[in-house]
This record gives sequence, C-alpha cells and structure tokens, in this order.
Amino acid sequence: MKKTGLVVLSLVVLLSSLLPLAARAQCVMCKSQVEAARAENDDFSPAGLNKGIVYMMAIPYILMGAIGYAWYRRTHPKQDKV
Repeated sequence: MKKTGLVVLSLVVLLSSLLPLAARAQCVMCKSQVEAARAENDDFSPAGLNKGIVYMMAIPYILMGAIGYAWYRRTHPKQDKV
C-alpha cells in the first residue's frame, strides 16, 4: 500500500513540473493588482499582497483541522488507563 502512495506522489510531482508556466500563473485579480501598483509606484513591495494570500489560504486549513479534531475527539472517547 505504501508503494502505491509513493508512485502516485511521484507521478503528481512529475506531471506538475511538466506543466507550462502559463498554467502556474496566479489569479487574474492578483496579477492585475500587482501590475497596477507597479505602474503607479516604482518602489512597490508585494509583501502585503503575499500576506493576504497566505491568510486566505490558511483559514480553510485551520477550519478543516478544527472540524477534524472535534470529529476525532467525539468519535474516539478517552479510555481509562488502569
């Protein structure tokens, strides 16, 4: 079973590295915001935009982790050790 998982993971990594650069592009809204900010300001730093993207990316993982933990605790009650 572990060998199958390793083969699938290797296949996914290989296929994702073969994708053209256009497939790895960011979303249209982020790209347009960066281009507009660079046109207006020469010393534009995308740090704020990057932090916003990380924040939006982290929230679903945190919520799913909390739901998963609550589900686990509810379905696996504590067992007394004697």
